[in-house]
Amino acid sequence: MRNLIDILDFSTKEIDELVAVAKDIIANPEKYREKCRYKKLATLFFEPSTRTRLSFEAAMMELGGNVIGFSEASSSSAAKGESVADTAMMISAYADIMAMRHPKEGAPLAAALKGTIPVINAGDGGHHHPTQTLTDLLTINIEKGRFDNLTIGLCGDLKFGRTVHSLIAAMSRYENVKFILISPEELRLPEYVKEEYLVGKEFKETTSLEEAMPELDVLYMTRIQRERFASAQEYMRLKDSYILTLDKLHDAKKDLCIMHPLPRVNEISVDVDEDSRACYFKQAKNGKYIRMALILNLLEDADNPVEEGLVDFDKVRYDLVCENPTCITSTEQEIKHMFKLTDKGVWRCVYCEVKE
Repeated sequence: MRNLIDILDFSTKEIDELVAVAKDIIANPEKYREKCRYKKLATLFFEPSTRTRLSFEAAMMELGGNVIGFSEASSSSAAKGESVADTAMMISAYADIMAMRHPKEGAPLAAALKGTIPVINAGDGGHHHPTQTLTDLLTINIEKGRFDNLTIGLCGDLKFGRTVHSLIAAMSRYENVKFILISPEELRLPEYVKEEYLVGKEFKETTSLEEAMPELDVLYMTRIQRERFASAQEYMRLKDSYILTLDKLHDAKKDLCIMHPLPRVNEISVDVDEDSRACYFKQAKNGKYIRMALILNLLEDADNPVEEGLVDFDKVRYDLVCENPTCITSTEQEIKHMFKLTDKGVWRCVYCEVKE
């Protein structure tokens, strides 16, 4: 049985295969209308979502399956104090596959370690969002025709932006990909992301979107996320750091692909929507197709008796304590703290990847 917790759970070859299936679904939707007949997807959304939750539900329905679940923590037993682990074990008795979004980093992994059906990480805090990354990869492939030899600009909240972290992890595996990281100093890409994925890769950091624009093949805009800030004052100070307008596209390439995981607030002017380079609404639609491909892949593999090892328990330490207040271990006391040794010789929390 396989899960999707981190985009790196899938090799580039497997991603290519998912993209190929998604493209076939777009071209031949009738072939897939009964593929998940009698199957159930549980959508467990402990924080608000529009595109991710609805695209998962639409994906399962268009495959002929059914959907159960909840759209906010207050409508689940989490409001009574039920743990993620217990929720996962309970849902495993009712559904064939689950998609979980949670504000605490590592929650989907905690679910996968206890549940007995495939778990899809639909976003965990500021950590990872692998199905958004699959959506992004499908969009890049459709619009640019390749994953290599690209210059990608990531603009806005690079500190808390889980979509950014996952996209960097995925694209860093392809040849001749350059990253331009555009953000205020306070929202720069975390060091652990650089250490894990950008060592030996070409990248640069800047605070100027206009300066970076002429180089870009892909521009990935993100919103400044109010929900990730402890201070309302800090959010108000930074929220309008970057606003993409038609004027700022003057020096951009004619075939630039403008992306955004959505929702946007005001970081992309509505005037840009009519520009042929605006791909973010097509990107949202692509999310349904790639999630259809992913559901098919994981359900097919769910019958495989060989279990995938989520954690190599022989290579973890239990004597360290994660101090990250947004880690799932900070609220679920029965979860054992575990640290893994990375290739860079750093011990990181298994759940949230914060180092010791």
